[in-house]
Amino acid sequence: MTGRPAGRPLVPAYLSTGGVARPSRPQLERLSVLTRGDAPVPAGLPAAALALLDVLEGGALTLVEAAALLRLPVSAVRVLAADLADRDLLLARAPIPPADRFAPDLLKRVADGLRALKH
Repeated sequence: MTGRPAGRPLVPAYLSTGGVARPSRPQLERLSVLTRGDAPVPAGLPAAALALLDVLEGGALTLVEAAALLRLPVSAVRVLAADLADRDLLLARAPIPPADRFAPDLLKRVADGLRALKH
């Protein structure tokens, strides 16, 4: 007898959010950084919310990384994370913006200066 296919969860994603389709915090992005909050975990949290808190026990993860580890759609994890953040069980921080690129002329001047030091 063969087992169930590895790529598909047994429970539909909308059930993991309690049927909620939209997060209460629309500012949560795919690259928002999630960490555990200090509040004690109340009894009666859904299994998916507890799983998200367990995944974050080791440190910070982006929302998309947490979704991959939980094998849930990013949209479902956004709903779960927003609910946990509303309860102060999770902290969500905006993604780190990409660094500004150096101007090509600055890089050329640095390279020219290093070449001049070499000679």
